[in-house]
Amino acid sequence: MAKINFDNYNTSGFYDEMFDENKNIRPYYKLFLERLQKMGWKKLNFLQHSTDRAQLSLGMTFNVYSDNEGVERILHLDIIPRIINKEEWDYLERGLKQRVTALNMFIDDIYNDQKVLKDNIIPKELVLSSASYLKQCIGLKPPKGVWCHITGSDMIRGADGKYYVLEDNLRCPSGVSYMLENREILKRTFPELFEKLKVRPVSNYSHELRDMLESLTNNTPASIVVLTPGIYNSAYFEHAYLAQQMGADLVEGRDLVVKDDVVYKITTRGLQRVDVIYRRIDDEFIDPLTFNKESLLGTPGLFNAYRKGNVVLVNAPGTGVVDDKAVYAYIPRIIKYYLGEEALLANVPTYICAEEEDLKYVLENIDKLVIKQTDASGGYGMLIGPKSTKAEQEAFILKIKNNPRNYIAQPMINLSRVPTLTDDAIEGRHVDLRPYILYGKDIKIIPGALTRVALKKGSIVVNSSQGGGSKDTWVLA
Repeated sequence: MAKINFDNYNTSGFYDEMFDENKNIRPYYKLFLERLQKMGWKKLNFLQHSTDRAQLSLGMTFNVYSDNEGVERILHLDIIPRIINKEEWDYLERGLKQRVTALNMFIDDIYNDQKVLKDNIIPKELVLSSASYLKQCIGLKPPKGVWCHITGSDMIRGADGKYYVLEDNLRCPSGVSYMLENREILKRTFPELFEKLKVRPVSNYSHELRDMLESLTNNTPASIVVLTPGIYNSAYFEHAYLAQQMGADLVEGRDLVVKDDVVYKITTRGLQRVDVIYRRIDDEFIDPLTFNKESLLGTPGLFNAYRKGNVVLVNAPGTGVVDDKAVYAYIPRIIKYYLGEEALLANVPTYICAEEEDLKYVLENIDKLVIKQTDASGGYGMLIGPKSTKAEQEAFILKIKNNPRNYIAQPMINLSRVPTLTDDAIEGRHVDLRPYILYGKDIKIIPGALTRVALKKGSIVVNSSQGGGSKDTWVLA
């Protein structure tokens, strides 16, 4: 039996989650390494193959819009987990609770009193010019005062070993179904390790999600639906999975109707009132009467029913302003303004191209920076300066000059790495971390996360649409 060893494993230049810079195993990975070395290569490859088949049988697939072949793919699950010890997780949890509390206060303020704008904590024009700032939400007071019910903040760890928030996802954060199903598969792959390492469970997420949704309405039992764009959406597996796990109906816009500002679902037994809609449709498509008139995905009159307090929308419309990458740059100041505290979790240093000095620096150093479009996601609209050609840089310079507000820049961070199984070896691959935060009566953070991994050697782009995969994330108790 060929033994697994890490003799040729490279840890230089990056923070490795499993080994320190001298290639000593981190204490919380010791048991896992022992298990790997006992099983050997043949068994490890067999387990990985079984994992791929399990994902296919569960229907854990997604569709890439840019893929002209129209083939659904699995989000490849690498069976070597990412392990986080208790102390690190407790720190992340405190920082994320602080951040979400301040972000909720910020969103409520910019649609109501706008004190943060009057006090010049963040430039007024920057907020009001955001593509995700909705004038229709001005004066809105969502149920229980909560705007961002579900948040998936993307975290990275730099070469210094320090965690940074890369971006906040408040519109329709996705990926939690993969976190849950990855765990079910890995529990069958390494059953004895879960008990020995005291890995905290994530299986109660669906119950916590349902409890949070029910806490937003005074009607009991609450009638909850999951609103999906339909089977051709890249995250349809997740929409169907979460509806099934919560015991909620999965509906499309055409399955709902609004009468006298009350929302009903159309059933074989007639109309039934809906109390809470967990929507997986972007703001502009939820109601053709209020937003995009061309939308066939939403329900006419839905937003007015929401404004009148007759239905709850999760997340609230208008929260996407925080996803704007230019607004992101001001979040440490926003936390200080509302809470009087320094941000526990740092941002990645960010240059805002709409500001003259920053713009000058970005244009002069484009080959050293990562350029991002402020309203893009999924790894699109990016230039990774150090890995780009002169022609690509020139094209981006033109784009930035034409619309500076639409771009920010950041130094290239060497994301931490986790050992990952390749065709014939175990090599380090770059990862990020997406924990999921629920905000109802209080803020709860599931003790696990979706770890996304860049499967291409040397790549730092972890998005599934760009060839990334995933890992199970074990948080130790």
